[in-house]
Amino acid sequence: MKLIFISGPSGSGKTTLSNQIIEKIKNGIVLSTDNYYKSGLISKLLSKMVEGYFDRSISFNYKQFKKDFNFILKNGISIYERTYNFKKKKINNFLNEKKNINFLIIEGIFAKKFSGKLNNKNYIFIELKINKYDCMKRVLQRDIKERGKTKKQAEADFLKSWDIYYDKFKYKNIKNNVNEFIFTKNTNIDQMLKKIFE
Repeated sequence: MKLIFISGPSGSGKTTLSNQIIEKIKNGIVLSTDNYYKSGLISKLLSKMVEGYFDRSISFNYKQFKKDFNFILKNGISIYERTYNFKKKKINNFLNEKKNINFLIIEGIFAKKFSGKLNNKNYIFIELKINKYDCMKRVLQRDIKERGKTKKQAEADFLKSWDIYYDKFKYKNIKNNVNEFIFTKNTNIDQMLKKIFE
């Protein structure tokens, strides 16, 4: 199975790119780290107490994500689709079986960290480098509409998220045997994807 990791700061277009790739390849599935945040009372409390909570590792349900990742990798099938409700701090699970999976795309702000834990480094890694203003614009539209935030709160959360992401990966390098690609605002996505999958 071919593994593709897509990383970048909040609002850089990870989900959009993942969907574009899925449209071009057969038998692919996306695991978004955004759907694996911790839930329940503890998450509700910590999200109010810890600045930038959803951009920190303490918010990520690593155990559940790894379980789903390993299951798909081993069996080539996926049983459940998970979505995270940011307003209720709850994971919704849907029965949605997919078989014969040949491409597994992992996207989200935790994708880079998770890829670094793998023993097998034979995967494609895509880093999105989009300017801060464009990212913020996307995040504000999303967070106000989908996550119930005020504009002021969404702006403050984005700025904290940006700092956390780039501070977290300031000194981290991808291993030499990983096929790494950088996508910017001016990247011709069709040409780049052709290069990746040729």
